[in-house]
Amino acid sequence: MSNDKTFHFYDWTDIAGEELKIAPDGVPLHSKNAIEPKVITETVEFDTDDPAIWIHPDNPEKSLIVGTDKLEGGGLYVFNLDGEIVNKITGMGRPNNVDIAYGFKLGGESVDIAVATERNTDMLRIFRMPDLVPIDGGGLEVFEGEEMRDPMGIALFTRPSDGEIFAIVGRKDGPSGTYLWQYHLKDDGNGVVTMDKVRSFGQYSGVKEIEAIVVDNELGYVYYSDEVFGIRKYYADPSKGDDELALFGTKDFGRDIEGLSIYKMPDGTGYILASDQQLNKFQIYSREGTAENPHDHRWIKEIEVKALHSDGSEVSSASFGKKFPNGLFVVMSTDKTFHYYDWADIAGNDLKILQQSK
Repeated sequence: MSNDKTFHFYDWTDIAGEELKIAPDGVPLHSKNAIEPKVITETVEFDTDDPAIWIHPDNPEKSLIVGTDKLEGGGLYVFNLDGEIVNKITGMGRPNNVDIAYGFKLGGESVDIAVATERNTDMLRIFRMPDLVPIDGGGLEVFEGEEMRDPMGIALFTRPSDGEIFAIVGRKDGPSGTYLWQYHLKDDGNGVVTMDKVRSFGQYSGVKEIEAIVVDNELGYVYYSDEVFGIRKYYADPSKGDDELALFGTKDFGRDIEGLSIYKMPDGTGYILASDQQLNKFQIYSREGTAENPHDHRWIKEIEVKALHSDGSEVSSASFGKKFPNGLFVVMSTDKTFHYYDWADIAGNDLKILQQSK
């Protein structure tokens, strides 16, 4: 009630900001059809946001999940496939999203890297996997010279033609046409990663923000969620231009379009999964287009998961041993955890499962 004899109505989203939870509007938290996770991780200190999967080169059962704890003082947490915390780096300045790439050439060696955005420092932080040792000289600045910086989303692109690795970075706000910046990661000659900006691109509706980004290395595309508008598609290779190739999912979501991940089959088919955040669901689209249009990504089905208000997610079609023989889907949940799902439970009778060699 106000002193001017009126009542003022406020949207809870404006009150909540990024610190408070937003419940699904007018619906139960879960229906009886919600898919149960096989594993729920141990909790982080503050607030989970985004996971990435590191696949062990020799023993997939020793693979790891790297996840962000996104508030000030949070960090990167490393979990095993049982959901146990096995390593962590804390005290970071709001690490938001993380992605992993394999085979980066550093100091004459081939190393796997985890790259995270750090919002309060306007930097990328780069760590060697699996031991999570920093190799970035203290951090690499992004969006230099821009008024709007505040990095959030990130996806790594490994170019098939030469193995060069690029980081595609989003931010809390930015202009349409140059919302995303892309950087070429390089060895500075002293065992430290450096980078050069190679382009800025990406249309933006001007509403909410762009956070979720995913790259399809094999097919050469990058997708990102214009959160209350749709999913946009571009070439991941900066040499192929900045034209938008597709915009889809504009009418399929309850509200925010969040975490994106791609389940890949060797023949180029598969699925794009996108979080329907407030409804605790994922909308699933074809990875491949049609014979008439390679950029026509058809809606296939939706699934409901037990994870709450999911932001980031990651999926792999690899076999992870006895616990996840059919592939692994990792989903952030607002209860400070990540949920692990068996791909067979996600696929049901509608989606393909990669047949693993014996």
